[in-house]
Amino acid sequence: MPSPHPAKASYTPDGHIRFIADQGKQILMVDVSRCPAETVADVVRKVPDVVATQPLRSVLLLADFTGAAFNADTLRVMKEAAVFDKPYVKKTAWIGAEDIPPEFRQEMSRYSLREFPLFKTREEALEWLVKD
Repeated sequence: MPSPHPAKASYTPDGHIRFIADQGKQILMVDVSRCPAETVADVVRKVPDVVATQPLRSVLLLADFTGAAFNADTLRVMKEAAVFDKPYVKKTAWIGAEDIPPEFRQEMSRYSLREFPLFKTREEALEWLVKD
C-alpha cells in the first residue's frame, strides 16, 4: 500500500534508500551492502529525512549490511539515527550485520530503546517484517 504521505526523499540517487513492496506492504530498504564505512555513515545520515515523511509508527525498515565496513563514526551515526527514527519505525530487520560488534548492537538497543533483530536472508527478514 503506498504511503498517504509520499516522500520526495523516498530514494537516494544512488539507490541506497528506497521503498519496496512485499506482500502488499511498503518496506523502506536501506542497502549499504559492500559499502565502505564512509558511505554507510552518509547513507544512514539520510534515513531520518525519509522516515520523518511517514506517519508515526508506520515504517517497516530493512537494512542490508552485507559486506559493509564500519568504523567509530559509522557506529555513532547509526546510534543517532536510531534514536531519531524511533517514533516513525514500527519494525526493523537487519541482514548481513555479523560484522557489527554484538556489544555495539546491545548498546544501540539500550540507547535507542529499540530492537534490531538479525536475519540470515532478505526473505526471512521480509517475512518477519510484514507479519503482524
